[in-house]
Amino acid sequence: MPMPTFPLVRLGHFRAELHACFIRRADALFELGDALLCTPTAVASLPHLSLEPVCRRGWGSVYAALARGRIDTQRLRDLLVASLPPADPLVFAVDVTTWPRCDAECSPCRGYYYHPSRHSAGQPIIAGWAFQWIAQLGFARDSWTAPVDARRLHPLDDTDQVAALQVRALLERLPGGRSVPWFVFDAGYDSAQLTLDLADAPAAVLVRLRADRCFYADPPPRLPGSTGRPRRHGAKFNCADPAIWPAPTATLSCQDERYGTVRVQAWAGLHPKQQRHPGHGSRGPRPIVRGTIIRVQVERVPARTRPPKVLWLWWAGPAGVQLDLDLVWRAYVRRFDLEHTIRFAKQTLGWATPRPRHPEQAGRWTWLLLAGYAQLRLAREIASDQRLPWERPRPPLRLSPLRVRRRFPRLLVALGSPAATPKPSGRSPGRPTGRASRPAVRYPAIKKPATKPRHKPTATAKAA
Repeated sequence: MPMPTFPLVRLGHFRAELHACFIRRADALFELGDALLCTPTAVASLPHLSLEPVCRRGWGSVYAALARGRIDTQRLRDLLVASLPPADPLVFAVDVTTWPRCDAECSPCRGYYYHPSRHSAGQPIIAGWAFQWIAQLGFARDSWTAPVDARRLHPLDDTDQVAALQVRALLERLPGGRSVPWFVFDAGYDSAQLTLDLADAPAAVLVRLRADRCFYADPPPRLPGSTGRPRRHGAKFNCADPAIWPAPTATLSCQDERYGTVRVQAWAGLHPKQQRHPGHGSRGPRPIVRGTIIRVQVERVPARTRPPKVLWLWWAGPAGVQLDLDLVWRAYVRRFDLEHTIRFAKQTLGWATPRPRHPEQAGRWTWLLLAGYAQLRLAREIASDQRLPWERPRPPLRLSPLRVRRRFPRLLVALGSPAATPKPSGRSPGRPTGRASRPAVRYPAIKKPATKPRHKPTATAKAA
């Protein structure tokens, strides 16, 4: 059957623009990205990718492309944003994932991060690199997302501040005339800090909260003739104590096929006691960051293996933006699609499989992977199902990223490659005679200093 013309042309245009984003070692980088999408199994190593027919260069060129290649990341970010699927409103998810490098003593800029399955000295902590991803979410029942940015975090970087910088950079690339985009965060982010950093940005923030958080309403008007310092906090709102909850400012009750009866309550105009702010340590007044506290209670969860828990969310947006309670809980549910994308990137595309020494090489490999996932998403409309005998058939527009990847090598026959044919360069002269390799420099993993002083008495104080 003939392939649809328009999606194929759009994918070819994306590949041509992607090749233009590579400044140095462009052909080797591009063919490495094609080999990443054409290997029939999970990526085992970089030399295995050089054995793919689409990679016409040797394994030495593969390593040289990551070591000495150059990518115009700003232009590549523009290309990824330009290829986003249409949606209104735009909903993005932000999350941090780690690249384990526990035994890489010669790799700089490693830090200590939490890992759910790998342990070090009996603790769920690993040494490695952390990358913060931003991806557009959809409301269809699939695991597809549209990653638009990935930035490596230094161990001493503030995750909330870097996320705010990434959000501002993305807002500048988005076309105007649309509704305010939403950005969804997990409980590891500071809701008030993100709201404070994005106070003047046209973006709405949705953050998950712990179930034991406390917030405060505005104090009542001050009586005439009162003395003393004015009150800054009013009635207390404890998420764990329903007895002191005031009447909600908005409610919603709806029926969902997967979650049953969904009840949403919202309390607007609440604020926390902010601990982190720009004037910390100056003895000045703490900023008041107001937002809306949202409680979501569902009847059941899709897996039905455990009783559902109450979900607490923080929402804050620019002035004039109306809060849609139905969009709130659906947007946070779709946030888990980004975790599926990261798992697909690690287990199938081999994002954390290579062992580069320098973090700049890891960054180039990450951009190749994001560009490859974008090509799979663009090829979703024209890829046919090539399932295994024990797999269930799927409709053409409901293919998973793994099944689209199986069909991608046949699409390359019609697309072609903008990379030039490699030219023989002869044998390498090798290492000069008498030159010995020196031992590589060791870099210990960077440990983030404690933010609060220790209150435990020292050994000297105990002895006294």
